[in-house]
Amino acid sequence: MIKIRDLKIPGEAPWVPEFVLSPSGAAVALLTAALFAVTVVAQTPQDPRLAPGHAQSSDANHAHAAPTNLKVLPKNLTGDQVREIMEGWEAALGTHCSTCHAADPTNIGPNGRPRLNYADDSKPEKVTARLMYAMTENINVNYLSKIESSGLPITCGTCHRGHLTPEPFASLDEDHPRSLQNAAPAGATPSQPK
Repeated sequence: MIKIRDLKIPGEAPWVPEFVLSPSGAAVALLTAALFAVTVVAQTPQDPRLAPGHAQSSDANHAHAAPTNLKVLPKNLTGDQVREIMEGWEAALGTHCSTCHAADPTNIGPNGRPRLNYADDSKPEKVTARLMYAMTENINVNYLSKIESSGLPITCGTCHRGHLTPEPFASLDEDHPRSLQNAAPAGATPSQPK
């Protein structure tokens, strides 16, 4: 229980609030303060680079190295610009950097794992990513740009929608249920019943 009493001190303010806690109230206050302190400490990042005495190392403050081996992206992009594009591709494909970029076992990071070699072209997924990027640019520049009010350009996410492999389209039309995988190619005539 918390009580406030009036203290009258000659020559001082007519009253000064004083908090008096019962023993059980003091225990509750102490436990609440301890729980608050534990919660704050638990939410503090445990990254040793963020500990006192270490410089901040967040992506917002970290300049990424100038890219090398750019084959489809503009060669004048900065490391930060390439990183931003790659993060968009990661989200659109529901994947991580290591899907396309090979680990370099000779370059170990502070976490004890090999760093990625972004210039290495040994993974077939990287070749595929370049082809897919060229395809989307071709569609946007040579087709969509010629359609008035075509809306937003297509991106990796237009088809992939967070999956490494695009999900097959299935019509939601109950009158004509079918998958586009079973659809006739453009210009083909429907097959005759046997």
